[in-house]
Amino acid sequence: MRKLKKELLASVKNKRLNVFLLFLSSSFVILIFTKLSKEYTNTVAFEVKKINVPQDKVILNDSNNSVDIRLKTHGFKWLQYYLTKPQIAVDFSNEVYRTGSSYVFAKSVSYLNEKKQFQNQVKLLSIAPDTLMFRFDTNMVKKVPVLAKAEIQFAPGFDMLNEVEAYPDSIVVVGPHDMVESLQGLETELVQLDNVKTDISKKARLKLPKNRKDLKFSLDEVELVADVEKFTEGTVKIPIRVINVPDSISIKCFPKEVNVSYYTSLEYFNTVKPKDFRVICDYKKAEQNQSFLITELVRFPENVKRIKLSQQRIEFIIVK
Repeated sequence: MRKLKKELLASVKNKRLNVFLLFLSSSFVILIFTKLSKEYTNTVAFEVKKINVPQDKVILNDSNNSVDIRLKTHGFKWLQYYLTKPQIAVDFSNEVYRTGSSYVFAKSVSYLNEKKQFQNQVKLLSIAPDTLMFRFDTNMVKKVPVLAKAEIQFAPGFDMLNEVEAYPDSIVVVGPHDMVESLQGLETELVQLDNVKTDISKKARLKLPKNRKDLKFSLDEVELVADVEKFTEGTVKIPIRVINVPDSISIKCFPKEVNVSYYTSLEYFNTVKPKDFRVICDYKKAEQNQSFLITELVRFPENVKRIKLSQQRIEFIIVK
């Protein structure tokens, strides 16, 4: 009996609480609607949206990007302005005129009130500044080379003959003449690869200029490519040729040959011949009383790399 009494009292209390909360929430909703239905006057920053800008012109960053507009409207409209950033469209096909290197927008408040965005229960009272200046420059189109940036660590016995290349190797940049003219090339972001033993094909984003708002790029990323092959080392014995020896003397050199080691792919290994290399010593470069000459590799095939000479210098004596 006592338990039933407690449950009845709790039920009554819960009903009273629910009724109280219902009245409280209803009062709050009514209050909000009352406030929002009233008209208010306030100033809001509008972002300037530029439309129908001539294709051969670009509006520079230091032009007007926002205006303060004083409006009178009811609270529901104000709620909309606070929830989303408001914009005012400036049509460059019929709302501006050109003076020098600028476009000028100077429309009256009455004209702006006729625009669609201000017709629906919104009264525009003033705009500041009342004249908008848009500096422009003539667009320039330029093809800019792409510079591939990569750090590659190969698996043992693998390498590549050529450097990593970007594909495409250039992109088109459109923008103000001064900005585009100064661009000589665009690097990719650094790509790092380890234990590579297959052909390389890797996407890489371009490092675009920080002040790129006025610039348009045909691409913002490229593909880095390279052929990776199995490599091996080879060695050839090459005779040393001494040049620029005066006719009045005769010299003897020790040694007369030098070993040239190189690194190449298995595909090209059998095509590498001793005649493809040339090693010289230039007698003119020898200092007075010097008894040695410096060896120089002046010719080698294109399909080899990491070339080393076994002798960096040779001894010589004058016999005549």
